[in-house]
Amino acid sequence: MAEPSKQQQVQIKADERELLGQYANLAVVHHNAEEFTLNFIYLFPTVPQGKLVASLILNPKHAKRLLRALEENVGRYEAQFGVLPEDPGTVPAPNVGFVQ
Repeated sequence: MAEPSKQQQVQIKADERELLGQYANLAVVHHNAEEFTLNFIYLFPTVPQGKLVASLILNPKHAKRLLRALEENVGRYEAQFGVLPEDPGTVPAPNVGFVQ
């Protein structure tokens, strides 16, 4: 009989800039057969402009694991702090286009 695998601890290196994180108030998701692309954007509150703050490219299996992790963590958050309201009607979805 196979022995259960032991989980290995992984050391992650990050400098202060990565540890501070980036704030985003919009995420745009695209996909094709091989990958999911998540673009995290900060939309400025006073002008119809935004800035791409991060872009992640995941294979479909990693995207599904991310979905599960987000569902689990939102569930834990709601259990502790109360249900998050979903009100998509108050803020219209922006028409986003990228420029260089």
